[in-house]
Amino acid sequence: MKRLLLLVPVLLVAGSALAQPTSADPALLEKIRRLDLAHAQAIFRSDAAALDSLMNDDVTVNHPTNRIVKEKKELLGLIKQGVIRYSAFERTPESFLFFKDMVVVMGGEVVVPAKGAPNAGQKLRRRYTNIWLLQDGKWKLSVRHANNVCSKM
Repeated sequence: MKRLLLLVPVLLVAGSALAQPTSADPALLEKIRRLDLAHAQAIFRSDAAALDSLMNDDVTVNHPTNRIVKEKKELLGLIKQGVIRYSAFERTPESFLFFKDMVVVMGGEVVVPAKGAPNAGQKLRRRYTNIWLLQDGKWKLSVRHANNVCSKM
């Protein structure tokens, strides 16, 4: 928790200090869109090899099951245990913010957790934010926040 609390202000300060949002390069926009959707498909298919290639080793996820998952190893463990497993997963990226060596993607998701997973069989709507960082010439998912949206208020 402390790590995430420290990470968010650092990213916000670093993002604003390094660069203001830049105009979207159409090729980069398409590349990040493809990576973001590939990440959703890899989760849906429980494809550990694809997830390994898409995420930093120290990826941190504020997961909709009300827990913070640190490191790729822990996330892959939850997938292997069936905690993260879906019978349907649709992601719609809506907004892309471009910074030096960082792209923030925000959008919506509709998921149906599979049998044995929390909320199994329920159609859940979510909002998400994914932060992709360019490191060693490769774009990797580094931070993710997803939260379920209440249907009634």
